[in-house]
Amino acid sequence: MTVRLGVTGATGRMGREVIAAAAGREDCEVAFAVNRDPAGETIEGVDIEPAAEFDSLVADREPAAVIDFTGPESAVDYARACADAGVAFVTGTTGFDDDEYEALEDASEEIPVLHAPNFARGVQALLNVVGEAVRNLPGYDVELVETHHNAKRDAPSGTANRLLEEIEANGDFGERVHGREGEAPRSESEIGVHALRAGNVTGEHEIVLADNHEEVRLTHRAEDRGVFAAGAVDAAVWIAGQKAGWYDFADVIGE
Repeated sequence: MTVRLGVTGATGRMGREVIAAAAGREDCEVAFAVNRDPAGETIEGVDIEPAAEFDSLVADREPAAVIDFTGPESAVDYARACADAGVAFVTGTTGFDDDEYEALEDASEEIPVLHAPNFARGVQALLNVVGEAVRNLPGYDVELVETHHNAKRDAPSGTANRLLEEIEANGDFGERVHGREGEAPRSESEIGVHALRAGNVTGEHEIVLADNHEEVRLTHRAEDRGVFAAGAVDAAVWIAGQKAGWYDFADVIGE
C-alpha cells in the first residue's frame, strides 16, 4: 500500500530532503508540496504549490499524513487544517511557545500528531542512554554543547532541550546556565548549556559528565540532513495507520 504524503516548507533545507527521501521509497509518494513562495519550482518531479492553497490541497489530494518543517506559527496553522481534514500530522519544527505547543496538543485530540525535535535514529539512541549515564554518575558536573548552521533560529536547539529534559528527569539538578561571562564560578548542581552557530554544520550534540578525575562524553553528529528526512518519512508512513493522539519518534523506533 502506497502512503500519500503532503510536504510543507518544500523549498527549505529540510523540505527538499523530505521530498527526495520520499521519492526514493516504494511505500510512499508525495501527493503535494507547498511553500510560501513556490516560484514555479519542481523538486524530484513534484510541482511546488503555494502555501496559501494548503487547506484546499489537504482536502482534495487526500494525503494520509503531512510532514512539516517550517516555523512555529505556520506549523500550528497546518496542524489545524490537518485536524479539520482528518489527516495525520508530523512536524520537526522547533521553537514553539507554550500556546503554540498547546495548539498542537489540541489538534492531537482529532488526529494523530507526532512532534520530534530530531528524527535521527542515533539521537533517539542517545536519549535512551543519557538518563542511564546520569543515574550512574550522581553528582557529576554536566555540560551540554550543541552546534548548528548559522541560519538556525532557535537556541538551544529542540534536540538540546529534549536532552536536557532527560538529564533533569534522571538527576538532582538546579538551574540551566546558558553560557558564561566574567566571574562565573560553576554551582554544584547547574547544567551548563552552550549553543554554537557556524557555517553549514548540520547538527552536533555533546553531553559532558565530569568528576572524580574522569569524564564521559556522549556525542551525536549528523553529517547529512538526509538522516532527518528519512526518519520523518518513516514517522509519516507509520503514523498514517494510528488513531488520534500524541506521539513522538520513540514510538516509531519501538516498532
